[in-house]
Amino acid sequence: MLNLVPWPWSRTTAVVTAFSVYVVACRALRYLRVNRKHAKYPYKTREDFCKMTTEHAWEIALGLSSLEFPFTFEKSLQFALFRTYGIPSISALLAATAEFSTTAKAPRRYVDTGVLIGEFLGHSPTSLRANSAISRMNFLHDRYRRASKISDDDMLYTLSLFVLEPVRWIEQYEWRSMTDMEICAIGTFWKSMGKAMSIPFDALTGGPDSFRDGLDFYQSLKAWSLAYEERVMLPAQSNHTVAEQTTSILLYNIPTFMHPAGKNAVYALMDERLRRAMLYPDPPPIYPRLVAGILYLRKLVIRHLLPPRPSFLAYETLSKTPDPVTGRYYQTVYEAEPWYVKPTFFARNAPRSWLAWAVGMPYPDGKSYKPQGYDVYEVGPPALEGKGREWCVGTTERLMGDARGGCPFAVR
Repeated sequence: MLNLVPWPWSRTTAVVTAFSVYVVACRALRYLRVNRKHAKYPYKTREDFCKMTTEHAWEIALGLSSLEFPFTFEKSLQFALFRTYGIPSISALLAATAEFSTTAKAPRRYVDTGVLIGEFLGHSPTSLRANSAISRMNFLHDRYRRASKISDDDMLYTLSLFVLEPVRWIEQYEWRSMTDMEICAIGTFWKSMGKAMSIPFDALTGGPDSFRDGLDFYQSLKAWSLAYEERVMLPAQSNHTVAEQTTSILLYNIPTFMHPAGKNAVYALMDERLRRAMLYPDPPPIYPRLVAGILYLRKLVIRHLLPPRPSFLAYETLSKTPDPVTGRYYQTVYEAEPWYVKPTFFARNAPRSWLAWAVGMPYPDGKSYKPQGYDVYEVGPPALEGKGREWCVGTTERLMGDARGGCPFAVR
């Protein structure tokens, strides 16, 4: 009997063939979802973009943040908030209120900001949850805006980073770039958000009401934001003070002996202007190369070896439904202190919780960090917990009557 193919060669061929088929299948499935998403929406050409509704824009953005690029999207928004601290007028206010500049207060304020953003990013622009969160955020800003402690330009700059940073981070660090339709969706969603937050667009080219579409809005914001940074992102001690607290939160779960390396990795993710503004040194040359190399390796692994995340594993950080007894919501993911985390059996006995307990760090013990959850109208500094509900309810009702799911470019 003839043995035409030696067994070792046959086995190697089978493994290589199976691996090749797997790689091709992963890429095909990833791009299949992209193609299906684009086929689903009626925005095939640039001429169609001006008709994009806020509801569709939110759906597209939610897919990016929960299924397509959950890690990078979340980190980009965190870095967007971090980048605002490079503007002295913003950091000085935060330092003066001590909400982001002290170890005792910064972690909770960081969580509260994330909760409100998570509420209006994670729920339809026509929903009560999204509009309640916008109302609460407006309330927290209102007294500072009326006292001219927060300028319209600083509000616009902050908004611009929530538009620009996800696109930039995904372009640099993800397995593919965003398409024009997806960038248009980000622009369309935040154009609608800017209106809901009463942020004027007069400073933008095409502003306040002559933007062609969400892509045009994105491009106009980008040009304005870069010019604004060149003008006002300057070194200041308040920048450094606030940035230090946020950096501590980012490194919270890293062993103390690794903090110097962790800080250098954070510095490596900054551009030179931001480092100078925050009074941070340049990292040793190895760190930018190391961080870039790790993120590039991650990109290759995701692109070639990981199938797309299924819908039932969509990344979510907040509970879908309120507690049936208290009516409050919970965080389902936390980074530093476990604010608003429900102390379930699994939360208390997760490996992370046991490790935190062993080294004396916070974990969901059911005794502290508001384990009863949060009411959106109470989110914010402790001094404002019981204040502003009537103001917020009235603002929510107004927003709910504003047809927020429609196209923000329909009226010129």
